[in-house]
Amino acid sequence: MSAGAETDVLPLTADAEGARLSVRLTPRAARDRVEGIALDADGRAWLRVSVTAAPEAGKANAALVALLAKTWKRPKSAIRVVAGATDRRKTLHITADTATVDTLARHLAGLPRR
Repeated sequence: MSAGAETDVLPLTADAEGARLSVRLTPRAARDRVEGIALDADGRAWLRVSVTAAPEAGKANAALVALLAKTWKRPKSAIRVVAGATDRRKTLHITADTATVDTLARHLAGLPRR
């Protein structure tokens, strides 16, 4: 991921095996969708995502992974929840090469800000 002011407000951080993504999940929504990027009071960026699944027995997390995998044309096995399994705010790890991480960063940069 290239440096710059635009990447400073993205919820994506590259690491040795891919990237970490900060997500704010809304379960029991009217429809599954990626809503955009939101900043919290501390200025941290979050990808806002809504899913119709209920937050029980990992259903909302599974729906989140499935939605992002479909949206980004990645295998579900490449996306996993690494923190916040029972919280609305989650950290996902996306296993990917540098070129794919750069593509994801460009996709996120094009999302609406909320």
